[in-house]
Amino acid sequence: MQYVTLNNGVKMPILGFGVYQMTDLQECERSVRDALEIGYRSIDTAAAYHNEEAVGKAIKESGIPREELFITTKLWLQDAGYEKAKKAFETSLRKLGLDYLDLYLIHQPFNDVYGSWRAMEELYKEGKIRAIGVSNFRADRLMDFMLYNEVKPVINQIETHPFFQQIENNKFLRDNNVQHESWAPFGQGKLNVFDNKLLIDIAKKHNKTVAQIVLRWLIQRDIVVIPKSVHKERIAENFNVFDFELSNQDMEAIKTLDTNASGFLNHTDPEVVKWFSELT
Repeated sequence: MQYVTLNNGVKMPILGFGVYQMTDLQECERSVRDALEIGYRSIDTAAAYHNEEAVGKAIKESGIPREELFITTKLWLQDAGYEKAKKAFETSLRKLGLDYLDLYLIHQPFNDVYGSWRAMEELYKEGKIRAIGVSNFRADRLMDFMLYNEVKPVINQIETHPFFQQIENNKFLRDNNVQHESWAPFGQGKLNVFDNKLLIDIAKKHNKTVAQIVLRWLIQRDIVVIPKSVHKERIAENFNVFDFELSNQDMEAIKTLDTNASGFLNHTDPEVVKWFSELT
């Protein structure tokens, strides 16, 4: 496994396993158990996914020493604010059956993110969280956060895939020593990434699948990635990406697929912000 070192010195696997949209809790538990058996040691969940307990059960049943695991969960925006964030953290920790978290993220850049961060800073200083970061923050919001908080975010988890490559954002994060992490590396099956001719041709050249090409492309950009699947063979396939390397020509070719536009949501759209506020 390849690791990245976060700006507070904590090491994190560059490849993890995500559980977004795993609403069938038995399926989620089985999938996480399969991922751990295959060799994944980083698991990414969130309070908003409503599957933290299933993840916790799989972790417990695995018998893997806690210090070998890297567990991430996220604070939902309805739990934003100092007091609410403290309670939400304890709830997530209890559901996961853990004594501490490796990474805790503010899930969305809305509501009282400053109150939430003060709570997270305290939990970090108390040793209950090894690292704290954010998700879905634009560069300007992240810069604001870095300037006016004591503890700097270690990571920003943002939509990143071949059609939305976040090239400028990636440079901003590198320049400011904040780790770039990708969600939706395959476009959540909505953007026809697996049918793309260029990616298919590159995959054939390396005797790999399109999924493996996309993951390798992200890893070679030093971007942490957390693919999700409920099929054991695909979970294993996604893990098998460290035995080959894309050429500079491959990387430049994939760059041509960038549309520089989200395939899902515009976080600057007031209607999107309102929609988020109505979710539970």
